[in-house]
Amino acid sequence: MSDYVLSCCSTADLTKEHFEQRDIHYICFHFALNGVDYPDDLGQSISFDSFYQAMADGAETRTSQVNVQEFEAYFSRFAAEGKDVLHITLSSGISGVINSAQSAAALVMEQYPGRKIYVVDGLGASSGYGLLIDRLADLRDEGMEIDALRDWAEEHRLNLHHWFFSTDLTFYVKGGRISKAAGWFGGIMKICPLLNMDDLGRLIPREKHRGKKRVIRTIVDRMAEHAEGGLAYSGKCYISNSACYDDARAVADLVEARFPNLNGRVEINHVGTTIGSHTGPGTVALFFWGDKRVR
Repeated sequence: MSDYVLSCCSTADLTKEHFEQRDIHYICFHFALNGVDYPDDLGQSISFDSFYQAMADGAETRTSQVNVQEFEAYFSRFAAEGKDVLHITLSSGISGVINSAQSAAALVMEQYPGRKIYVVDGLGASSGYGLLIDRLADLRDEGMEIDALRDWAEEHRLNLHHWFFSTDLTFYVKGGRISKAAGWFGGIMKICPLLNMDDLGRLIPREKHRGKKRVIRTIVDRMAEHAEGGLAYSGKCYISNSACYDDARAVADLVEARFPNLNGRVEINHVGTTIGSHTGPGTVALFFWGDKRVR
């Protein structure tokens, strides 16, 4: 066992069982559904099906990040046990949570001199962020020390690709990400935007495709272009979906057919309640290791 804690935010969107099996600790974001507050606790307090159905039925949602006091209590628990901590945060390109984590880490290290609490910007989101954490757990289990693991995370985080598409633009319009006119036109024309995450960890629209079949083929084409080793890719592949499992399964089937050397089958997870509060139902995200994101 390592003498330090590997940690992340719940927005890494893996299952509770996955985190427990890999000995990865996490701290929960928060969301509200029709004014009722919940922890983003990986579907424990409210099921993902119920959450997305409520959104489809018109429920109001809002989210809040982990604050300094919560991080301070969280980090202090490990420091009191004599453990150092490597915490990877949700991308600074979509959240300011790293600021709270860094402030709390400084406070805890003052209280526990000699303890190391490293906070690294994951520059990722959802199960792509989770795929980074999973690789870090592999390296920890192989014996990598905390300082080296922090350096590895900072050096390789941009090799983790995030590609997204959505078949329902309702919540992109509601959140102001696209205009009402563009959303109306996109709905009529069955436009599915394809986005990815850039080198600053921001979600950037890249292409527009008409119809699910075309965007599903295209997102896998982008994996073929960017994956480490191309079609010989031998790493893991994760997918997240927000109440559109059949679409996610269609992407996974195509990935498994085109990349015969995958490390296991494609793992399909839920887009969690924090990120899902902004995407709504109908989003599929594909994650894999590849060339470095440069823009």
